[in-house]
This record gives sequence, C-alpha cells and structure tokens, in this order.
Amino acid sequence: MAIDCDYTIEGEGQALFLIHGIGARRTGFAKIADHLKEHFLCISYDLRGHGESPIPEGRFGLNDLVDDLEALRSKLGIECAHFAGHSLGGMIGPAYARRFPDRVQSLGLLSTAAFRTEDDSAKVKGLGVMLREQGISAVLNTMTARWFTDEFGAARPDVIARRAQQVLDTPPEIFMNVFDIYAGTEMGPWLHEITAPALVITGELDGGCNPRLNRLIADALPNSELVILDGLKHAITLEAPDRVATHMLRFLTKHSAGGEAKTPAAVR
Repeated sequence: MAIDCDYTIEGEGQALFLIHGIGARRTGFAKIADHLKEHFLCISYDLRGHGESPIPEGRFGLNDLVDDLEALRSKLGIECAHFAGHSLGGMIGPAYARRFPDRVQSLGLLSTAAFRTEDDSAKVKGLGVMLREQGISAVLNTMTARWFTDEFGAARPDVIARRAQQVLDTPPEIFMNVFDIYAGTEMGPWLHEITAPALVITGELDGGCNPRLNRLIADALPNSELVILDGLKHAITLEAPDRVATHMLRFLTKHSAGGEAKTPAAVR
C-alpha cells in the first residue's frame, strides 16, 4: 500500500519531482529548488520512513517507493512531469519511468549506480555488513567521508553535521531497508527501455557511483546526456548545488517545450 508522503511545493510552471536518497530529506534539494523555482513547480518529498513521512510497517522494496511517488503525483493532479533523483532517488525515477512512461517528460539521474561489476557489488554489500555489525553511528564518519570532499568538510562542517544527523534521525530499520534497496537494485538490464530524455550527472571522485558506471548508464539510455563534475564526490546536491542546478536548468528548459506549462489547480 502506498504511503502518503509529506512534501513541499515551490514555484510555478511545469512540475519537477525531486527525490532524495538514503537517510536524507527533501531539504537536500532546497538550494537547487531556489535556482529552478522561477521556471518550474518544484515538488520535493520525504521518502517513506524519512523526515515527516509516515513510517511503514514491515519491509518494502523499490516498487513500493515507486507506488508512493505515483500516489503523490495523482494526489496533486499532475498529468506529466520531470523527475530527478539523487543516489537511491536516481533509481526510483527510472523505475517510475519504466512503469509510467506517459507520465514522464524527462529524468535526472544524479549520483546513482547501475552496471555494477561483482567487485562493485561486493563493496557496497560489504558496507551493508559493516552497518549491521558495527551500527550505523559507528560507520557514519566513513560514509560522510565518501560523500563529501575534504575541502568542503573543512569549509562547511555544519552541512556535514546536518546530513549526518539526518542519518541518525532515520529509524535504523528504515535506513537499512533503503540501503538494501540501493545495494540490491540493478537497473542495467532494463535502462534501455527508458525513452524519456535523461540527464546523468555524477562526481568525478564518487566512489560508489563513479564515472565508469555513469558512462554505462548514459550509453544504455536511448536519449541521454552525461555530465561529470570535476573535483566532487557523492553529495553533489549539497556540496555544489549551483553547479548541479545550472546543468538541470539548461536540460529541463530544453526538454520542456510543448509540455504542461501551468501549475495544476490542485496545488495552487
């Protein structure tokens, strides 16, 4: 059963759903939305079990997260929209587009992964073992070091502390559930089915969602463009929102001609 996720709406124009990743919050897209809301209706939401959204009973999978997104779209009365997601959100968006192709005007895949080798899969699953054996809080510094560059950590410790607190505030069973979805999802076999225009962005120094995998993602998508952001790791939406938003605005504007231009009555 779909969860009624809590959401925020900013701006006006064609709708853009923004989908966050593991243990994050919709606020992670706030600075990007600041750049886009003059041109697009930016809809960010907390995934089930995160932030202000209800905590579900029992385990859930990628299809359930797609169900939640579809329920939100339907609730808002939006017929067709742009979708962009970071990390796990970059898997939810394509999975949604595969099931509801007529609802999707374009996709943004930000810092996500597909076409993992056996070694790639072993590394991400090994992190899952560490999280279970040592506890999320004990592994948190290891994760944030993978997400942010050292330079950003020295300059903006407040941002990293806020992101770390989001992880700690996420119920452990929810965090591990979404981590397992991220670790176990392989989009490679079906990405070629996604016909919507797609913008693929990752950081040059991202370990788990590296340029090698993102080049394969872009090659598999029939209508895509790839951007590798030099000097960045995983948390591109927090460390470099201006750079990400610049590429998103250009791409979204390019693929918005002839779409639904007015804000739906349900969200006015």
